[in-house]
Amino acid sequence: MLSTTAQYALRALLVLASEPAERLVLGKDMARLAQIPGNYLSKIMITMAAAGLVEATRGSNGGYRLSRPADQIHLIEVVGLFDRQVAPKSCFLGVRTECSDCDPCTAHMAWKSVKAELVHFLEGTTLDKISGVPFKRARPAKRKTV
Repeated sequence: MLSTTAQYALRALLVLASEPAERLVLGKDMARLAQIPGNYLSKIMITMAAAGLVEATRGSNGGYRLSRPADQIHLIEVVGLFDRQVAPKSCFLGVRTECSDCDPCTAHMAWKSVKAELVHFLEGTTLDKISGVPFKRARPAKRKTV
């Protein structure tokens, strides 16, 4: 339901949310952890920085961090940057350019409720609610001495 770009953006933000607020994360580390091609991630991060979701610091000590706490970033803000219409208005079956309650396609009523649930989820869910272990910074393994 979400574009690849929106999914990548959420994964990048989850990496940042798994770090302490003051810590900067290098783009290459974020790309590795979130499994996003580096060049693609760079374009996504530019868009999110312009929207005020992340702070970007250039230079040898640079990197990215969230611009505000994860519990204040709603998923709709992120998805809306990359998916202009979170719940497309076009006909679900693609047989019409648009369908409506007055002139529905055969899937209209079922799709209408799914769209409403998706928007409700994205509006009501913050980044902290979906963050967790998969994006924790990989720690180097301790060497065993023999």
